[in-house]
Amino acid sequence: MTLEAHPNRGLVLAAMVFAVAMTFIDQTIVAIAAPQLQNDLSLSSTGVQWIINGYLLALAALFALGGRLADIVGHRTMVVTGVIVFATSSALCGATPTGGIAEAWIIFFRVVQGVGAALMFPAALAIVIASYPLGERGKAMAIFFGIAGGLTSIGPIAGGYLTEWTWRAIFWVNIPVAITALVLIAISKPENEKHPAPLDYRGAVLVAGGMGLAVFGLQQASEWGWGSVETISCLAAGLIILVAFVVLELRIPEPLLRLRIFEDRRFAMQNIVLFLLMICFIPLFFFASTYAQISLGNSASEAGIYLLTFFAGFAVAAQIGGRILDERGARPAVVAGCAIAAAGFFLWARKLPGLEYSSQWLYIVIAGAGVGLILGPSNTDAVNRAPASRYGEATGITQTVRNFGSSIGLAVLGTVLIFQNKSNLESSLGALGLPKARADQIADSISQNTSGGGSLGARGGKRAQEFLDAVQHSYALSSRTIFYAMAGVMAVCFVVALVALPGGRMEEIPEAGPADGGQPAIPTP
Repeated sequence: MTLEAHPNRGLVLAAMVFAVAMTFIDQTIVAIAAPQLQNDLSLSSTGVQWIINGYLLALAALFALGGRLADIVGHRTMVVTGVIVFATSSALCGATPTGGIAEAWIIFFRVVQGVGAALMFPAALAIVIASYPLGERGKAMAIFFGIAGGLTSIGPIAGGYLTEWTWRAIFWVNIPVAITALVLIAISKPENEKHPAPLDYRGAVLVAGGMGLAVFGLQQASEWGWGSVETISCLAAGLIILVAFVVLELRIPEPLLRLRIFEDRRFAMQNIVLFLLMICFIPLFFFASTYAQISLGNSASEAGIYLLTFFAGFAVAAQIGGRILDERGARPAVVAGCAIAAAGFFLWARKLPGLEYSSQWLYIVIAGAGVGLILGPSNTDAVNRAPASRYGEATGITQTVRNFGSSIGLAVLGTVLIFQNKSNLESSLGALGLPKARADQIADSISQNTSGGGSLGARGGKRAQEFLDAVQHSYALSSRTIFYAMAGVMAVCFVVALVALPGGRMEEIPEAGPADGGQPAIPTP
């Protein structure tokens, strides 16, 4: 693959942003429409859960395979394939028939959506990196993550408005976005060089099975219980299979993932940073959104606006971080970002029980700025450590690490939130004379669908308002615990970056020879 800048790199960047926009929006938009989906299609509560989890599970299982396939068959080919798969499955989700087949239909095509996203995202990220010279990648990736990351917060806003028309629109909205991406790809013609190599099918099966079981166990832990046989079995089996995957990859000449790249200290440390960051970053959308709806009494659309405050800091800092990466390397941006994020989450947490947005917005912006300084430089610096023929594989590794961190964050922090909120509600509602069983019932209702408190307030009267106030304040206290935990994770991330992350600007990594697993490129028009 040529290492020269692509002549249409601005259009290439726009095309890739449109391509991945669908995957970012779908991380949050579907959850907003879940109640309406359940009512219209007569879905079980388990079915609703799998509409969300099936998508995330497919992502976790197939990111690594998608990245390696991109290097073998061509990055552009995989992006186009992923966009078509994603858009087609989106249309079919929106066309879900009513009746007995509805639940199986929509869960199946949500899983197919996840497959499309896993094929598309590593290749899209690799195309952006390959299209820019080393000294401009920081700014390019800042734009990529600034826009794409901001779109995640658009999900609740768009979902709130679209579901007022029909829940089917949350899937159909992906179709014009996909068409725009395909048109821009056709015009800009990103590089599509192929690096033929045997595909490690055994490794693909092992990593998909191991990641799938581990993430499934994490997803179900709050429902099954962390000490249950089911949870322990899933997590243990997943980890055993992943260990077998690592052993296999280190022994065969053409592995699915060249895991010896972790011997590069910069690559290893940046992946640790990304793992820790994602424990906070993706779960933040869920925890902040539910806090806004339960404690502040916001609608789903208003909760999306609450999240936009975070991205006001994120988007600006992402551009600064990109420039720092290009001029001085990733370390200054990452170290500063971790410190700022830790401080921002800590100060934000302190203000949550006050139930006033006016006292929180500044600290929300600070937390967003810290994350914005980290994400682009850390991700770009990690992928820069791979030769151009392995960019897809490297992005597959980083995305797998990021997804696993997000899954652990949602599982562990979500469980802490549920137990903390149950304890807080038992105390506050008990003081008002509500039995413990009823307090637990309200806590369970809140953990499942962010309702429960509203039904108390709907009864009217001073007494009902006291109960509602107690629910809102209890959830705010529980959220404060979670945000303090996020601050702690970012403090650990700061120590890792400060102590272990090498400094200095990057240099282009040369292609490996055949003895090292390198493959000749086959240019494709």
